[in-house]
Amino acid sequence: MRPDEFLRALTQLPPPLHDRVLILRPYTRATRCDDCQGIGDAVHLALTAAHYDELTSAAELLDTAERLAAAHTEHSGRKADCLPLPDQDRGRGRVLRWAKAPLPLVAATDASWKGRAGGIGYVVSDGHYGLLGRGTGRLDPTGRSRVLVDELRAVDYLLTGYDEVPAGMTVLLDSLTAVRYLHRWQAGETDAMPAGYSLRQRRWSDKPTLVRLADQVAQCPDVTFAHVKGHNGHALNEAADGLSHMARRRREESFDLRPRAHALVDAFLRDWHANATV
Repeated sequence: MRPDEFLRALTQLPPPLHDRVLILRPYTRATRCDDCQGIGDAVHLALTAAHYDELTSAAELLDTAERLAAAHTEHSGRKADCLPLPDQDRGRGRVLRWAKAPLPLVAATDASWKGRAGGIGYVVSDGHYGLLGRGTGRLDPTGRSRVLVDELRAVDYLLTGYDEVPAGMTVLLDSLTAVRYLHRWQAGETDAMPAGYSLRQRRWSDKPTLVRLADQVAQCPDVTFAHVKGHNGHALNEAADGLSHMARRRREESFDLRPRAHALVDAFLRDWHANATV
């Protein structure tokens, strides 16, 4: 259930149920903890029951959720596994008119950095795209290879958008250094990391992003990582570049990001499919 859907359902509840659900809201977010997920499932079922005016059933489901939550807290407390996972769909979208694009798919990724703000973006020939802004802080693990690390993070953002990476996909990057790392990882050199990149334990994941990416790339021998010259009129590269710049700028100024990104992707994909060349 998305945050907006949860809040909408919450406003439809009578006061006693409203207050009880609000307390249990932390359990409705995705985590790695099976106990938390079970509590969250009971809360979601209660909201569904309330939607159909089955308030007695909703109250009984909340009784179950509260009992499970009390037992979970008593026996184990709130562990690291109980922390909410980051939203894997955040920043992603699709221009559906290109959904029937011929296979194999071609994608482009890019990164942008200026001052203390950065952005990553990707676009795929079937209309999928994504863009994320990021900043830096005291515990930033990036190290001194900031642009290179973000170029590789953009590839991770692309690949994690799929439950299974499409066979035969070609991924284009305008960073030769990033392509070399990807080729080394495919060849089994998964310990190779950009200079200064921190391998310390992450809060949200068992592995740092680039370690996870290296392992995944090593298992994708049929994915091609290739270099494309940047700022040279290549439609997919220009689209990924535009998305990464939008994501970076959005951290510093307010504008209607989603429709602009959608329109940009659509325009560049129209050009890409008209010319149909990698």
